[in-house]
Amino acid sequence: MARRRRRLNPGIAHDEDCVSGAMGGEYNPAQNHRADATEHPENPLKLLGPGLITGASDDDPSGIATYSQVGAQFGYGLSWVMLFSWPLMCAVQEISARIGRVTGRGIAGNLRKHYPAWVGFSIVFLLVTANVINLGADLGAMGAALKLLVGGPALLYVALFGLASLLLEIFVHYDRYVSILKWLSLSLLAYVGVAFIVDIPWATVGYNLVIPQMEFTSSSITAVVAVLGTTISPYLFFWQAEEEVEDVNKRDEANPLRQAPEQAPSEFRRIRWDTYAGMGVSNAVALFIILTTAATLNAHGITDIQTSSQAAEALRPIAGPFAFGVFALGIIGTGLLALPVLAGSSAYALGEMLGWRVGLLHRARRAKAFYGALATATVIGVILNFTPIDPIEALFWSAVINGIVAVPVMGFMMHISSKSAAMGEFKLPVGLRVMGWMTTLVMACAAVGLLVTA
Repeated sequence: MARRRRRLNPGIAHDEDCVSGAMGGEYNPAQNHRADATEHPENPLKLLGPGLITGASDDDPSGIATYSQVGAQFGYGLSWVMLFSWPLMCAVQEISARIGRVTGRGIAGNLRKHYPAWVGFSIVFLLVTANVINLGADLGAMGAALKLLVGGPALLYVALFGLASLLLEIFVHYDRYVSILKWLSLSLLAYVGVAFIVDIPWATVGYNLVIPQMEFTSSSITAVVAVLGTTISPYLFFWQAEEEVEDVNKRDEANPLRQAPEQAPSEFRRIRWDTYAGMGVSNAVALFIILTTAATLNAHGITDIQTSSQAAEALRPIAGPFAFGVFALGIIGTGLLALPVLAGSSAYALGEMLGWRVGLLHRARRAKAFYGALATATVIGVILNFTPIDPIEALFWSAVINGIVAVPVMGFMMHISSKSAAMGEFKLPVGLRVMGWMTTLVMACAAVGLLVTA
């Protein structure tokens, strides 16, 4: 089926200003009586899209390794971090989505338009570097997980997973591909299921969720910083903003909100529901991974877990072969979900900075540079697994880069989303602006903590 051709180039937004509405907040429908052309279905499940996929991809194999290590080393003591970080995630991801939906550009496109070129290129370079390393680590974890399940050569599986992800991104129609990603998000239920197989003291869990238990040691501070850096990552900002742009380009009746302010009420409702639900799923799954490893590995004195596949293997003698199998399958499912997000966010960011035609809505022959960048990121991720580079050390430096890059990216996002030149009448409301700056401050403290404890 041929892809629809949009009247706007997805990589290049247009600058026409809209009719002024409710300045500094959300659009007031009383000021414009046109029908909302993009009213979404009442079924809330149909509203789930970019937010759900973004949140689910956050629980990638590298994230699973981090959460497993926290549960194994600290038991239930740091489970409160997942509750604490949820509103912060929701705020920054909703801001990302708003920027894409209002301006018709992604984060990189707005950096290119409103800031000197060196600013955008510096951030995109660091983003792509971290993404490729993360992608390689995820592929390695997926290959190791499949080897645990069926035996065979892990490196062959790494190459096959990379190839499969790339073929899906290039040759599957965008709508169908998004549906595949939504279904892959169900793989996260594996970790919820495992948590109910093992014996978890729920009263203790509830106590630790609402009353933080933490000794201020170097290892515990590093663990909290690692969780925050894994949970609130720059590639998620770029991906969700770009998926909002793709959604605009996909629907003939949709336009960036600066050009179609009457569409704002339903779009902001959809974004909020989608984002809060997606981030809720993400953090809930991460919490269940911490609880599972705390109840099994930590309870049996196994506290040194470096990779997600190690966590799965360690579960086998303690929780049984079924829990081990479900945990390992979850690594593969979440990896298949995360690979296109990591590679795609890199291609989107690089393409917007260089003025390419970007977007999964385009066929490969119409966006050769974009798909070339996407393929290159995936291939390099595969190759990293065939080098003597220590994947654990590489993943650590990926986390360091992500934690550092997140702070200026969020600072620029907050500035962009408060600028009339970028957002027109849809500058952030006060509550979201406060939460956004609070998240930026928390991540700045986390970045400093990461450097201090490294």
